[in-house]
Amino acid sequence: MALTDLIPIPPNINPNLNAARQLTMKSLLGLPRGTFARDCRPVTHPVLRSLLRTADIGPLRVTGLAPAIESLREVVADIQQAQPEVFAIMGTAGMLCARLVRGSASSISNHSWGTAIDLTLNGILDERGDDARTTQRGLALIAPIFNQHGWYWGAGFPVEDSMHFELSDQKIRELHEAGAFGGGGGTLPEPSLSIGDRGQQVRRLQEALNARGENLTPDGIFGPATHAAVVSFQARNGLTPDGVVGPRTRAALGL
Repeated sequence: MALTDLIPIPPNINPNLNAARQLTMKSLLGLPRGTFARDCRPVTHPVLRSLLRTADIGPLRVTGLAPAIESLREVVADIQQAQPEVFAIMGTAGMLCARLVRGSASSISNHSWGTAIDLTLNGILDERGDDARTTQRGLALIAPIFNQHGWYWGAGFPVEDSMHFELSDQKIRELHEAGAFGGGGGTLPEPSLSIGDRGQQVRRLQEALNARGENLTPDGIFGPATHAAVVSFQARNGLTPDGVVGPRTRAALGL
């Protein structure tokens, strides 16, 4: 079987890792720019711009946030040792790209901060949103290595995106606490869900809201409808109606 052949996405991916939450990224790194669209725009935030680097890492030439590039360098070195055949055919479809998540009008892609990378194998891109929930075999082989270094694999998104790897929420917080973001780091926020987030935690939130009378599509995407449902639930239950699912709102929902 070729490394680019499609196989089912393995179970139990991204152990103990969450996709980087929008509130975490905005609080600790700031917004890369003032407005976003579906196409790539330049980073205008002065501190983030000063942290951008271009580097050759094994077969990859990338531009991204310096701490992410240094972590990626460690990942690729381990791939070269543990999966040399995958290493030999790795390429990239991009790292830095300040834009919205594809198909979203509210969620900012983590490519905007230069903390995510899309990979190709032998020049072939694993297309996003495969209804059969499959991935290239080579990506499945290297995903555990990315996970070991604190990178979240996009195969775990509600809309499968297995070409995509990004620094996890846990890794972003770890780098912040180590001072890796220089003057760009803000106050460490409580782990919270807010508009723009996506993943299984958002799906569980939507299901909990539906059990309390809402009629959301449990798609794992925290968009305007989910935001409105959270605000309504908070207002009915004596919570601050800010649309942010922090510890008090999670407890009220039994999450």
